[in-house]
Amino acid sequence: MQEIEEEQIEKFIQEHPKGHFLQSPKWAKVKSDWKNETIVIKDDDGKIQGYMSILLRKIPILNRYIMYAPRGPVCDITDEDTFYKIMERSREIAKKYKAFILRLDPDIPNNNEEFKAIAKKAGLKIKGNIKNISQVIQPKYVFRLDIKGKTEEEVLAMFSQKTRYNIKLSSKKGVTSRVGDKEDLKAFHTIMKETSKRDGFIIRPLSYYEKIYDTLGKHARVIVAEYENEPIAAVFPIQYGNKVWYLYGGSSNEKRNLMPNYLLQWEMIKWAIEEKCDIYDFRGVSGFKDENDPQYGVYKFKKGFNPEFIEFVGELYVVFRPVTNCIFNMMTSLYNFYKKIKYHRK
Repeated sequence: MQEIEEEQIEKFIQEHPKGHFLQSPKWAKVKSDWKNETIVIKDDDGKIQGYMSILLRKIPILNRYIMYAPRGPVCDITDEDTFYKIMERSREIAKKYKAFILRLDPDIPNNNEEFKAIAKKAGLKIKGNIKNISQVIQPKYVFRLDIKGKTEEEVLAMFSQKTRYNIKLSSKKGVTSRVGDKEDLKAFHTIMKETSKRDGFIIRPLSYYEKIYDTLGKHARVIVAEYENEPIAAVFPIQYGNKVWYLYGGSSNEKRNLMPNYLLQWEMIKWAIEEKCDIYDFRGVSGFKDENDPQYGVYKFKKGFNPEFIEFVGELYVVFRPVTNCIFNMMTSLYNFYKKIKYHRK
């Protein structure tokens, strides 16, 4: 991709209402262990009408590629002509790499029946029967806070009384927050390891977060909460286009009663307001609102900020090689079972 075209693409994605950092050429560089193919659809005047970044990875044993377009495509979803052109180009790429499936999970609400009809005409199927968040790559359910044109005072007033209280309590108890630098990713990673053991999820190595930080530049930020000069919680948000996303975050087992997570959420929201964003995205929640669900605590915590609950259309896919895809699904199930057993033996 030539430098001038990359700048045009970045501008298009950041200005588009469906733009997402996961579709950025910068993110493709973060995922450099995957191959990357891009689709650019232009009108007769050379203006970009649609874009999709596709990540490709060869699956061992099968010797075939899987194609994945995270939160793609970026286009007017009611523009059937552009969408169909994107899908036609996707099939050409699949043929080039002998790929067996294309997956995409666009930033489109589940109640958009017009888009579903367009996607169906284009040969896409929608993954159904989602039972838990581990069955999808990107969150199907998220909380989003509308902050467009609002001041800090107006946004703070939107929160529940308890959430506002906990934000103030954290500061009152002596918790401070600051924007860190790359060196602070070490403390962030230490806290993430502690959180992952407590809550039962797998995290990336430090080098991965450093790569995001280096590659995304001004779009990435690490924010650290400290008590008596010791880090007790940290977050890693991304600002891109008209949104800020809460990408990663965690807290140590010590001093959780000081509510540092509330303070850090508020700091990220303030960053979004400062950047004149329209939306602050809390990212994934379980979506099932069941108090017995292991993820209900996360749901309850985020709900206190009074965001809008969004259900995305979910994962769309087209299978090019059914037999290969069937074998891959069986391999994935066995691998996930092995990982679960291995984790619980630790």
